[in-house]
Amino acid sequence: MIKRNIERQLEKSMKDFPSVTIYGPRQCGKTTIAKHMFPSFSYANLEDTNTRQLAKSDPYEFFTRFPEPIIIDEIQRVPELLSTVQVRIDESGKKKGQYILTGSQHIPLKEAVAQSLAGRTSILNMLPLSLAELSNSGIILERDPQLLAGCMPYMYDNQNIAPSEYYKSYIGTYLERDVAAQNQVHDLYSFERLLSLLAGRIGQLTNETALALDVGVSVPTIKGWLSILESTHIIYRLRSWYTSRTNQVVKTPKIYFCDTGIAAYLLGIETPSQMTRDPLMGSFFENLIVLEALKAEYDTNIKDSLFFYRNSNGVEIDILQSRPEGLNIYEVKSGQALSKDHLRHINSFKKKFDTNKSGVIYSGEDYPSFEENRFLNFHNAYSLFTPEEEPFRLSF
Repeated sequence: MIKRNIERQLEKSMKDFPSVTIYGPRQCGKTTIAKHMFPSFSYANLEDTNTRQLAKSDPYEFFTRFPEPIIIDEIQRVPELLSTVQVRIDESGKKKGQYILTGSQHIPLKEAVAQSLAGRTSILNMLPLSLAELSNSGIILERDPQLLAGCMPYMYDNQNIAPSEYYKSYIGTYLERDVAAQNQVHDLYSFERLLSLLAGRIGQLTNETALALDVGVSVPTIKGWLSILESTHIIYRLRSWYTSRTNQVVKTPKIYFCDTGIAAYLLGIETPSQMTRDPLMGSFFENLIVLEALKAEYDTNIKDSLFFYRNSNGVEIDILQSRPEGLNIYEVKSGQALSKDHLRHINSFKKKFDTNKSGVIYSGEDYPSFEENRFLNFHNAYSLFTPEEEPFRLSF
């Protein structure tokens, strides 16, 4: 099993709260890490029909059969069970570390958790494997095979399966279970067409009107479908950064996929050589690094500090991280060449705003300092986005 960087946060949260809720896409490793770290816990999977029916019809019998401490998988399938969890937490005197809840549908689960377990649960977000986790396990792929394979743990546990085969099954299961279960999409063909269109627009600004025209549905429908895709961890929308002084910046979010392997499958890219030749390869590479930054934030429990920047003069920063110590800005380049031209936008940004750190993430070798910026190979990008120091905590 590949060691996950979020283990530290999960261990600490279980000591501090009665319950921990882990959000994340299907098959990203939520259940694996919970079972690995807490092997003595009871385990209930609400995808199982009989277990789900028991939880719905007789929650107290459910907890007789599955006593605390317990791991409850896919809690969004029986959100009403959260009320019973709340009562049992309060009756126990809020005993710590009794429940691990996992779910792959963010919005419905988030609302239910907020209503029932406010102050009783720690929220952790989890994504597929990071490049850092793969590297620490001795798995280091070249750029284009990595973009094609994506980061789903299953790909590295079952190396005989082709990425296109795995992600075909993944999307099929996603459409049948997550999308159909929400009963908010009545035209799965058009919804799947939207998925393919988004894959062809990785790293681009969200143009809901254009998408509606291309798919053949209304703009409100597109808005709703994008929310579903985001809440079920298929896409991620990176917000733009601006201040009260930056009224000429683009404020529309960019769209990325939570795994490049999904996008590659949707575009019919099946081999590394196809990826190398594809005109979107640079966008795929940018997607990979944006998600590496997001994984680093999730693993260290940093909230909402990632942005991009683009103004009307064409100055663009691919990744901007707003941290207490200042702004960290990074350009993402898929090539291997060390070039001053990669710093053009960074230098333009620095003329207007103070920055803390800056650099370029690319496919070449690490250079700690080049033209007062750091050039870092993409396999090492994760370290750029982790906090410089531990958050403050009271101690007595």
